[in-house]
Order: sequence, then C-alpha cells, then structure tokens
Amino acid sequence: MAAESDECGKIRPGEIWKDVKGDTINAHGGCVIFAEGKYYWYGEHRAAVRSLPQEGVTVYSSPDLTTWTYEGLALRATEEKGHDIERGCIIERPKVIYNEKTGKYVMWFHLELKGQGYGPARCAAAVSDTPAGPFRFVKSGRVNAGRMPKNLSKKKASRRAGENMEWWTPEWRAEIERGMFAVRDLEGGQMSRDMTLFVDDDGKGYHIYSSEDNLTLHIAELTDDYLGHTGKYVRIFPGGHNEAPAIMKRDGRYWMITSGCTGWEPNEARLMTADRIMGEWKQLPNPCRGENADKTFLGQSNYIMKLPGEDRFIAMFDKWDPKSLMNSRYLWLPVYFDAEGVPYVSWKNEWSPRK
Repeated sequence: MAAESDECGKIRPGEIWKDVKGDTINAHGGCVIFAEGKYYWYGEHRAAVRSLPQEGVTVYSSPDLTTWTYEGLALRATEEKGHDIERGCIIERPKVIYNEKTGKYVMWFHLELKGQGYGPARCAAAVSDTPAGPFRFVKSGRVNAGRMPKNLSKKKASRRAGENMEWWTPEWRAEIERGMFAVRDLEGGQMSRDMTLFVDDDGKGYHIYSSEDNLTLHIAELTDDYLGHTGKYVRIFPGGHNEAPAIMKRDGRYWMITSGCTGWEPNEARLMTADRIMGEWKQLPNPCRGENADKTFLGQSNYIMKLPGEDRFIAMFDKWDPKSLMNSRYLWLPVYFDAEGVPYVSWKNEWSPRK
C-alpha cells in the first residue's frame, strides 16, 4: 500500500494494494519477516492469466508495513530445461526464516515440476545472505523418505497401503488414521503441498505442510541449518483435510489456523492448539468473527506474523481470484485474545498496525 497524505499508515483488507511506484503488489501466499530494520514481504509472482508461467518469488520492503517498495525477484524461475524450477513450474506458499547460527536467510516453498500438474507434491529450499536476495536454489524433493512419523509405529501402521479403497467410507477413514497414505509414500518421501515455517524459542526450525493427498498435516523438524529435515516428524489430524497452515506461539502455547480443502472456494477456518509443537494438538471452533466469518472473510489462512518486540500478531489471509491469480487480494487483520488467551480474528474495513 502506498503511503499518501492522510491515507498513510492504514491497512485496508481486500482492497487493491499498490507499491510506492503505483504498481499493484504481486506477492501471494507468502510471508512477512522483520530483518535489518525493515519488513520484507515475500510472495508468489502470479500472472494476469492463470495459465501463464510464474516468474518466481517476489519481495517487497517496508519501514512500517504500509509503504512497500518492490525489491525484485527474490528467487527467479530459470530457463534451464529440466531444472526443478524451470519456468513453467508451480511455486506456492514461499516462506522465509533467518538462521542465527549460519547468518543465512532460508526459503522453503511448495513446488510442482513443469508439466506434471500437482503430482510431484514437493517442497524446495533456497538460501540467501541478504533478506532481499537473490536466493540460490538448493534442492527439492519429498520429505523424510524412509522415516516413520514419531506418532505412528510400524507395528500399528496400516497394512493396506497399496490398495485402491473407496474414499470416505468408515473402513477407508480407519486406514487413513493408521497411516495408509503415509506408509504408501514411505520409500519416496512424504507429499508436501500447502506449507509454512516456524522457528521456536530455542532456535529449532519446523516445516508444517499438508501431506497424504492433502488429508493430513505433518510437522517436521528441520536440520540446524534449516536446509534439510532431521527425520523427526508427526502426523496431526489424519483425514482432517487441512491445508494453508499458519502458526504462532504465545505464552508458551502453540496456535494454528488452517483451512479446509475446497479448491479455490473459501470455507470456515479451523483453530488448533497444543502445549508442545509435536503435539498432542486439539481443535477449537472457528477463530474468525464478523462479516463472512463462516467463510474466513472470503479468504484463506496463510501466515501469522509477530510484530518485533511486541505481544501483537497479524493474521494474513489470501482472497483468491482463480481466474486471475495476480488480482487476488490480501486480507491482513490483527489477532486478538479472549479472557482465556484464545486467539481470534475480527473483520475490520480499516486499521493501523501502529499502536
């Protein structure tokens, strides 16, 4: 959003947001971090026509969360034939975290290889010395090949991984609970689609992603450099059909907002909580309040940002336009907490990130 006279400092969810040059901001499904005295907003570059290829991951900078300067492509798709991020691939949900041990900025995103639809279900990593990039592509693949989840033993796991069962029957649901698809994908690695990243108070990084044909969320621990997975992960809400995870921590408790799987159509948000990041997690009622709260304000969860040095959070949602993803809108709203410390998000037509 460009700052102009008395308009300065306001966030207007769902309106067209422009950068300081007057160009529409093109940064979808991403995140915002605070680094080196500025905010950096990363997101999917999207074309006006859905079928046209993405250029990569864009990045904008701001001193105040309302005045944004386009910094360019943090990660550029390549023209190299056969490369994992060859132009024409699908890049979604880019997230960036800073590694204090290595001094590097690490990006992970959901990647689908060129011409293969949504079959590969990969995640990919890139790294940079600076927040604006350019980020260097490191690798892509599925997650934790050959490793069983910590909360699913081989002894109790499904034995029907290779069977073609009818979906949504009680029998099928029982096998999904027992990890039928997790066992199916064990050798090649777990599927990873909609995702986010989280760094805990102890510096450990986590990759949270929709897996098992979007039926089950996984929470996977990252290596110390955040560029790989340790093999330690858990499945949560198997068969729950959750995607678009966004996570925060407050007063020692973890909170996650997710979306159901209804394609591009909005649905009712879910709220989940746990005392430990690896669970057990439990589900609570919809955290959204106000107009269109039953459809997440006509958007979908994406990221929760903690304001630096403050006990305040911003919940970021995307209002998708499947006919022209470039024209999808951004819904940023403050997070509130009830008397028991449970977070909720209320609709506001206009608000200021300043106190």
